Amino acid sequence: MQKLKIVPLITALTALRLTSCSTTTAEQYEATALTSYTWQVKYANDLTSQPQPRIETFANTSVLNRNGLKPAGAVVGPDDKGLWWPTVPPRLSVDEVEQRKKSQEEAGKPELIKDVQYKLTYGVGTLQKALPTNYDVYRQVVKAYPQRTPLELTLGVNDDSVEKVEPVSK
Repeated sequence: MQKLKIVPLITALTALRLTSCSTTTAEQYEATALTSYTWQVKYANDLTSQPQPRIETFANTSVLNRNGLKPAGAVVGPDDKGLWWPTVPPRLSVDEVEQRKKSQEEAGKPELIKDVQYKLTYGVGTLQKALPTNYDVYRQVVKAYPQRTPLELTLGVNDDSVEKVEPVSK
């Protein structure tokens, strides 16, 4: 009877091991932060009560930050997180907002969305791997990059993101 209880436990532990985090060391790496501004408008038959309004995106501008250095095309920055930003796209006209409105819908006010997407690219043998990451990892790489300090990367579940980096002592 005890054997029957152990089998699900072994199965669960095996599944956990297959999806758990792993580590790797990288000597070649690059951290990027894609900063962007996007105008968007919400549309719905009733904006106050409709839980999932339709969202239309309009003008967008972006700039790619690499390893904390000022990118070409950046006009604002660095901000309090060390990021550089593009110009704000032109504000939407009433005509542009109304053109995308369907019958019986009302349009919300245009909103300017500010967004950042972080990524870490690193060498694995002769291949390059690029994974999403977060602000803390980006900042650690920015600090390590000038000296090209090797980094230990802690990867997320199924190795599909970089959760943490630490300098490797030489």
